Amino acid sequence: MALVTGGSRGIGAATAVRLAREGADVAFTYVRDKDAADDVVGRIRALGRRALALRADSADPAEAAGAVDRAAEGLGGLDVLVNNAGIGLLGPLESLSLADIDRVLAVNVRGVFLASQAAAARMGRGGRIITVGSCMTQRVPGPGGTLYTTGKSALVGLTKALARELGARGITANVVHPGPVDTDMNPADGPYAEGQAAMTALGRFGTVEEVASVVVYLAGVDAGYVTGAEFSVDGGHAA
Repeated sequence: MALVTGGSRGIGAATAVRLAREGADVAFTYVRDKDAADDVVGRIRALGRRALALRADSADPAEAAGAVDRAAEGLGGLDVLVNNAGIGLLGPLESLSLADIDRVLAVNVRGVFLASQAAAARMGRGGRIITVGSCMTQRVPGPGGTLYTTGKSALVGLTKALARELGARGITANVVHPGPVDTDMNPADGPYAEGQAAMTALGRFGTVEEVASVVVYLAGVDAGYVTGAEFSVDGGHAA
């Protein structure tokens, strides 16, 4: 049984469907787009697995933790948490307001912490916590990323600490750093795509499926001895 936060589109949707293809029943959260959520539910059920779409805003502390409890209750347990929900806000340092800071850190850091805390309370041996970070934690290619990179970098420390905290219980924690990936929010044919692709060694955007494949590997039995680790799926952005 798995929960993917922010699972109605992009990397989250690809991960939810891939987990179902590997045999998991999957719950996922979404905030606004019910039609997209319903589509993912249909794709999971078409694979013969149970699906549960939960409306939850990771910026709300009660909803961030509550989604974990709702998923576990709806599916009858929880083995895997994928912390995928996040928001990207780029801009000059002087343009960032207190509201911007609070919103980004609430979703990208506090929401992840609270979901992980709630999941750890539910998981037994073999549990998996996988968090989606960013290639910008390893290489910031230009100005405008101070707030976003601050939040995503915090997830590295959180992951390593979780690995130590939960290792004795047989629960692993790892973080995956995507590079430029073709999504609705950052399309491979968008106005900034050429420059982003040029920063990678492969010279192209990644796909959501390429990121999901690494997340699902970390969720499986083959990754039982992998914890506290960072995985770059970035086309060589940090090379």
